Amino acid sequence: MKDFIKKLFRKDSNNHPIAFEFDGTIKFKLKIKDLVIGCLKIENQKWSFIYSEEFKNQDTYRRLTGFSDLNKVYESDELWPFFKIRIPGLKQPMIKEILEQEKLNKDNEGQLLKRFGRISMSNPYILEPM
Repeated sequence: MKDFIKKLFRKDSNNHPIAFEFDGTIKFKLKIKDLVIGCLKIENQKWSFIYSEEFKNQDTYRRLTGFSDLNKVYESDELWPFFKIRIPGLKQPMIKEILEQEKLNKDNEGQLLKRFGRISMSNPYILEPM
């Protein structure tokens, strides 16, 4: 468990700093193993999610909870709970320290997801910035 927690908060698997500049758009790809499930994007403070063609053409994995229509472009002003659970509690001392050291905006869910959201204890999916 301790190793898993360390993996959650390290900069990335190659030990290169993550770029946190935010020009109004951040894109992520959601994967499981080598299969790209879909694309999550925040642009001009609007979130969107769309399934990949690769995911639509497979029958191994089920659709995500809350995203039942394979052909819909989901849009929202708020980040969906499925993704939001990847952002740790911001009151935790370790998280506060990371926010300060890396000068992250605690109100910018795109930045927070980019920094903390790659892996989650709640599901096996990988969320990678594009």
